[in-house]
Amino acid sequence: MIDTSAPLLSVRNLKKSFPIKKGVFGRQVGAVQAVNDVSFDVAPGETLGIVGESGGGKTTAGRAILRLIEPTSGSIKFEGRDVCALDTRGLRAIRREMQIIFQDPVSSLNPRMTIGAIIREGLIIHKLAQGAAADARVKQLLEEVGLRKEYATRYPHEFSGGQRQRIGVARALSVEPKLIICDEPVSALDVSVQAQVINLLQDLQRERNLTYMFIAHDLSVVEHIANRVAVMYLGKIVELATSEDLYREPLMPYTQALLSAVPVADPAARKERIILQGDVPSPANPPSGCVFHPRCHHPAKDEACSRIVPPLEEKAPGHLAACIKQPPTIVSWEQQQQAGGVRPPERYLPIAAVH
Repeated sequence: MIDTSAPLLSVRNLKKSFPIKKGVFGRQVGAVQAVNDVSFDVAPGETLGIVGESGGGKTTAGRAILRLIEPTSGSIKFEGRDVCALDTRGLRAIRREMQIIFQDPVSSLNPRMTIGAIIREGLIIHKLAQGAAADARVKQLLEEVGLRKEYATRYPHEFSGGQRQRIGVARALSVEPKLIICDEPVSALDVSVQAQVINLLQDLQRERNLTYMFIAHDLSVVEHIANRVAVMYLGKIVELATSEDLYREPLMPYTQALLSAVPVADPAARKERIILQGDVPSPANPPSGCVFHPRCHHPAKDEACSRIVPPLEEKAPGHLAACIKQPPTIVSWEQQQQAGGVRPPERYLPIAAVH
């Protein structure tokens, strides 16, 4: 159940840059702007999808929120608590409520530890269970993610990729979190196994009222699991909307190009592809103005796009886009209802206002 009254996670103006150093003395000569002024909210029980090309800053944003890497600047609040201001003890306590499922199910598991020890580790660190109680909890978690409890004594190399990812899910669940950042959890798996893991995550969300940030490349997967979708390009969120709205009527030219590349299951169906020109600019030297303007195919693109940094603003109810060529189309609910087939206001989830 999604609670829209107050956000569970609130991110404002998040930035993360990595210094570029040269010379014997390591003099800084530049910086890679991996995440550049990102703001959004995530409601309790919601799944927020984060999509975009490789190098767009999706994974960096997720890890900065958990402070697995330290953010350069910005505000991160979890249930009203300032994550950036926490000391080591406070950070350890809040990490019980904020967990991550890593992309690579192989390298994310310690090959020298049994599966039982990997899952038990969180229980011991956070003093949730000891001895026989911890062992029983490990077996319960394995069965909950679709694995046999006897697997607790085996090692990671004895399992397939899908089974390893289930172990990663069990490890994240062991400390009973409220928010799980899923960092491309199915990208390394076969298609049939992807569906099983996605269904597992959805079942667990319903049973435990979990909140997900779901980072992915596959837009078909995101459409299936996400309530809202944020599109990132070169460290910025360029569009943010409900999943239904984004897939039905994308506003950003970049989002339109991404969706045009999604394969269609019907071999007889024909789909017009939008081929973007040029390469993705370097995050160490991003373009001025709109970060997407060098590759933009919008018919109204002009010199202003290279000078003006477009704010992420509401163009339609619940639909934000960073494009100066897309004017706001906000009208009253009565006008929308007269147009036909519009959802009631309560279906729209809270959206972060960018300041």
